[in-house]
Amino acid sequence: MELKNVCKSFDGKAVLQNVSIKIEKGETVLITGVSGRGKTTLLRIMMGLTPPDSGEVLNAPESIAAVFQEDRLPSEFTPYVCVKMTAPHGDSKETILSHLAKVGLADSVNKPVSQLSGGMRRRVAIARAVICNADTVFFDEPFTGLDRDTKLKTIEYIKRHTQGKTLVFVSHDAEDETLLDARKIRI
Repeated sequence: MELKNVCKSFDGKAVLQNVSIKIEKGETVLITGVSGRGKTTLLRIMMGLTPPDSGEVLNAPESIAAVFQEDRLPSEFTPYVCVKMTAPHGDSKETILSHLAKVGLADSVNKPVSQLSGGMRRRVAIARAVICNADTVFFDEPFTGLDRDTKLKTIEYIKRHTQGKTLVFVSHDAEDETLLDARKIRI
């Protein structure tokens, strides 16, 4: 995927100015920058959800999955149902439950999402994005609300189940570059 001279403004205020980035297939990158710099907007442009004002996105991924800043989980659904909705056809119940167990949710698979903590909801959103087997997975501040041990286990889960995929992370945590084995892109 390649962005060439991408620009985006909102209400006359430039958020992105001539951003050019090339991400190789199968690469893991970490986009960082101060708040308000346009990191989420950049992800939305990469995903095709927000058009740039100018510039272009070349070789956009064919299939994508995303963990947004907001969990975007139906509150009355269980973690099992949320993940099942994106699981490839043919994935067994055991496979889905295994993914949830690997992110530490084995005891919560049948509770409504509304009864889960923020960190638990983040892990449901992560498992949902990982299991769908997309070519490229976008993660916008995916580790918000996770304690260090849970974060490390979740990163290992992501790495183990996304080998060969293109991964694009946004994070404010400087340590994430090392933990994710990612190339840092500062905007």
